[in-house]
Amino acid sequence: MSPPVILVDPLPRTLDLIMEPDVRARLERLGRVVVSEDKPMDDATIDALLPETALIFGQTAMPAERIARAAKLKAIINVETNFLPNVDYEACQTRGIPVITPGSAFAPPVAEAALGLALDLARGITAADRAMRAGTEEYGLAGNRDTFRFAGAPVGLIGFGDLGRNLRDLIRPFRNPVAVYDPWLPGEIIERADCRPASLEDVLSTSKVIFVFASVTSENQHFIGAREFAMMQKDTAFLLMSRAAVVDFPAMLDAVRSGHIRAATDVFPEEPVAPDDPVRKVEGLILSAHRTGGTVDALYAIGRMAVADAELIMRGLPPQLCRRADPAVASRLRSKPVSVT
Repeated sequence: MSPPVILVDPLPRTLDLIMEPDVRARLERLGRVVVSEDKPMDDATIDALLPETALIFGQTAMPAERIARAAKLKAIINVETNFLPNVDYEACQTRGIPVITPGSAFAPPVAEAALGLALDLARGITAADRAMRAGTEEYGLAGNRDTFRFAGAPVGLIGFGDLGRNLRDLIRPFRNPVAVYDPWLPGEIIERADCRPASLEDVLSTSKVIFVFASVTSENQHFIGAREFAMMQKDTAFLLMSRAAVVDFPAMLDAVRSGHIRAATDVFPEEPVAPDDPVRKVEGLILSAHRTGGTVDALYAIGRMAVADAELIMRGLPPQLCRRADPAVASRLRSKPVSVT
């Protein structure tokens, strides 16, 4: 009997980027690995391999007609880490084919960076560095007129998935009261994390530090706009850590320019950001080039999680580490493939 085919079509990832040698060796033991990572796998190769394919690692388009021809397919593992609209999730569910992603690998480093950026916004760390380099520094109390203590400050979380829960664990020593807005979760889950379920308006108006971790859906694009920024307290620290499309980006920049809020963003409407984009000159805004999650250890964790679940699936067991796509949820997500690692 010929070994099962494992189709690896991982761009924008590569196997070297996400798998250490021992993890790659574990993958090779699962079947005949066919890899295309210098370009997306061509349709002719995919169609020829589908009848013998047991696992797909990557972002291969899988409409219903392809799923119907993939009689031996056991799982699709998206190592780009977003549920993209190029898979028929309902057809997969009907066939019992899990579509999974190890996206939670990014949560710890993103949460860690979000905490660092929040401390910076609260205490004016990089602003003080710039002032000192320019010779305009102020000392002692005078240098703290526009700062506040992060410890004990009311925190608001918009979105309480992997990122929000990791951030909540990190800030426990700071003793912040935490309010959470997440319409996809029951209040009981939020309360178990020692947080207060709240409306969006409540989070915006009562929080001194607001972290945005929400995914983009068909309902929430640009749902934080000029009206919502006006609800925030003066000098609120606003951190955009998930997807740029959940905010009205020009409205956010206006709120920062006016001095109403201070902000940090790791994401932008278009990436890479153009050299002459005015965002680069906005005072009161800390910029990060979509880099908070892309650490070496996080990328290797993608490979470890994906292969560990693949080993379970090939033994007829359910995946345990990766998040499984729900058709009703995946159809509402508006993720787009990342172009950088």
